[in-house]
Amino acid sequence: MAGFGKRVSQYDEDSISQRPSRYNSHRRTKDRPNFSDAAIGQVVGVDRGRITVVVPAGASHDEQVEVTSVKARELGRKGVVIGDRVRMVGDLSGKPDTLARLVEILDRVTVLTRTADDSDPIERVIVANADQMAIVTAIANPEPRIGLIDRALVAAFEAGLDPILIITKVDLGSPKALLDNYSGMDLRHFLVNQKTGDGIESVREALAGHSTVFLGHSGVGKSTLVNSLAPDALRVTGTVNDVTGRGKHTSTSARSIPLPSDTGWVIDTPGLRSFGLAHVEPGDIIESFPELMDGSEECPRACTHVNAAGDSPPDCALDKWVADGHGGAAGTSRLNSLRRLLVALQTPSS
Repeated sequence: MAGFGKRVSQYDEDSISQRPSRYNSHRRTKDRPNFSDAAIGQVVGVDRGRITVVVPAGASHDEQVEVTSVKARELGRKGVVIGDRVRMVGDLSGKPDTLARLVEILDRVTVLTRTADDSDPIERVIVANADQMAIVTAIANPEPRIGLIDRALVAAFEAGLDPILIITKVDLGSPKALLDNYSGMDLRHFLVNQKTGDGIESVREALAGHSTVFLGHSGVGKSTLVNSLAPDALRVTGTVNDVTGRGKHTSTSARSIPLPSDTGWVIDTPGLRSFGLAHVEPGDIIESFPELMDGSEECPRACTHVNAAGDSPPDCALDKWVADGHGGAAGTSRLNSLRRLLVALQTPSS
């Protein structure tokens, strides 16, 4: 038995002389490369594994170079999105057929996310480091979708973005009814007639110095507006189906576009069909309805503001608050919108 034990000790892990691997003859180390001196850039496009980055980030638009890169293996499955500030190594010349390596994603200041629906647990990041959201809707062709606007507002407040409302195609009708719906909250809005160009300069001034993500459903004129603001963008535009009243998807991927004269960035996104809010806590939804916030303070601490049927709970103070004339001219409409959102978040998809 002693001899057997001796033979075993000869083959313990520390005493084995291993043959070098033909694939990797280097010993593993816990040391990691230091990329603190790597160039910092900003992601402006992501398409099928190729990431377009402008470097150096924060420099004059005229001085920046667009570099095509791939994500370093060390980053694993960590996703890269429009607006990310990143560190780059390799060929940063931006010349054709060159490829850089994206080695680090810097901490995000803001993150705008959505889910596929209100029960989907997977959050999809739309854009990072934006500070403003432009919700674009047409006054007609297609008709405004109040529900989508309300959801975008919730997402903006949740992400810490300042929302603005841009109403296009005002030559087709009056925006009064739509604006009345938001009269109780301090929501900046702009009216745009794309046929005459009226309102575009006001929008440009509102975007100056900001990184603004544009959201809206298809056909509202979002890409047409972007082309007016940044003529070199050349975003593809489309038409609206006369039967369904829905727009055709023209922008197939998000893209960050510099505004002329170093005035900021616009992130144009594909047209939305839906905007899931599964990542938002129901108790936080009312923060996106500031005209109702004071009224909610009169509710009991555990008040949910809605029951399973979508009606008012017996002890909810919001109905009386609105009936007493608070919450603006559209107080009842806004309260109904709040309750529709709360019910949707509490009802699993079938």
